[in-house]
Amino acid sequence: MKPGVTPGSSVDEQAAAAQRFLEAERASRAAATVTTAPRPEHKEWPALPVRSRPKPPSALLSIRKPVTAKARLTLLVLSFAIPLFAWVVLSATQVVPETFLPGPVATFQAGLEMAQNGQLLTDLWATVQRILTGFGLAVLVSVPIGIVMGTFAAGNALFEPFLSMMRYLPASAFIPLMMIWLGVGEEPKIAVLFLGTVFFNTFMTADVVRSVPRQLINVSYTLGARRNEILRKVIIPHSVPGIIDAVRVNIAAAWNLVVVAEVVVSTTGLGRRIMQSQRFLETDQIFAILILIGICGVIIDVALRLLRNRVGRWVA
Repeated sequence: MKPGVTPGSSVDEQAAAAQRFLEAERASRAAATVTTAPRPEHKEWPALPVRSRPKPPSALLSIRKPVTAKARLTLLVLSFAIPLFAWVVLSATQVVPETFLPGPVATFQAGLEMAQNGQLLTDLWATVQRILTGFGLAVLVSVPIGIVMGTFAAGNALFEPFLSMMRYLPASAFIPLMMIWLGVGEEPKIAVLFLGTVFFNTFMTADVVRSVPRQLINVSYTLGARRNEILRKVIIPHSVPGIIDAVRVNIAAAWNLVVVAEVVVSTTGLGRRIMQSQRFLETDQIFAILILIGICGVIIDVALRLLRNRVGRWVA
């Protein structure tokens, strides 16, 4: 029963009471509407400017887009032609005296002279032998340890703390100790090469092994493979290309270290030849030796890339 309506009221009285009730309801709703804060209207975003369709980017500037063989060859030539041109200009204009910056012709003649009298090849072979021995031993030690560290958490907990400390010690600081312990023969130079590369190659190998997808290991377990089978048939094959890339990076450090070791304690080698040329200001010979080291590095790098692409064709 609505308010204001009593039992026994006439029909007119009931209709009037209902009308008053409706009017009171409308008034209360109107008051509520007035007192409620109105919602702020949404601002309309300005229309976007009319833009022309962007031009397709050049293949040379596209992110991770392969370039054509012709463009790659052109860039390869420019990478050597631009520094050579700058070298020719600096030597021709005598901005730097020839005593300190010999020209390309003088450098080539000095290298040809050292090659003809046998000095260059003798020193090159002595340096290469030391790198093959010292860095080869580092690879033989670092790769198995890196595989263990990257595969087993226990192996990482065992080797990682000590190796992390050792990798921060400069290998050249061990040269006096190596001379005291091993004498002045080939042993200290090989030991310096070993110490300067083994720790970094170990950690890089471990990172490569850790990057093996966990899904491959889980699928192998699901198919019934044992632990040693997963290690031999899944983890190691998948890691081989990355391990070769780690060797590519660290062999450059081996070249740097062998020159330092030969400068300090050696009677042969490219480092020793650089030191002797420095004493007599024979900068043309120094430049010739540096160019020879760079050429050897490029040859080694290309050979390792070809090896990686051949043995790692199954890795996407």
